[in-house]
Order: sequence, then structure tokens, then C-alpha cells
Amino acid sequence: MSEDRKYTAEIDLMKNATYIVLDGQLKEVPQPDAGYGKQIISWQGGKPCHGKLEVDFKFK
Repeated sequence: MSEDRKYTAEIDLMKNATYIVLDGQLKEVPQPDAGYGKQIISWQGGKPCHGKLEVDFKFK
């Protein structure tokens, strides 16, 4: 990618989400199915390389 090129993307600001940008593309990080948990992104060489979801549960 050239330094002087600019890319834009549209996202829905009403949607609660986590995104990463990888090689000029916007990617949404999956959410934990239960609604509680963590998203852990690992980086290598200055780029996100993989992610992990940890699911928690809540006692009522």
C-alpha cells in the first residue's frame, strides 16, 4: 500500500462491536455467544495475527 493512499470504510455506530484493520480491510471481531467474555487479539510483526474468545457466565 502506498503511504499517500487513503481508504475509507463505513460502520454502523449504533452497533456495539470491535473491529480491526488488517491489510487495508476492516474486519469485525466475533462476540462471545453468551454476551459475556473477552476478545483477545495477538499481534506479530506489527499486525494482528489471531484472536481468542473467552466466554464468561454470570450468576444471577
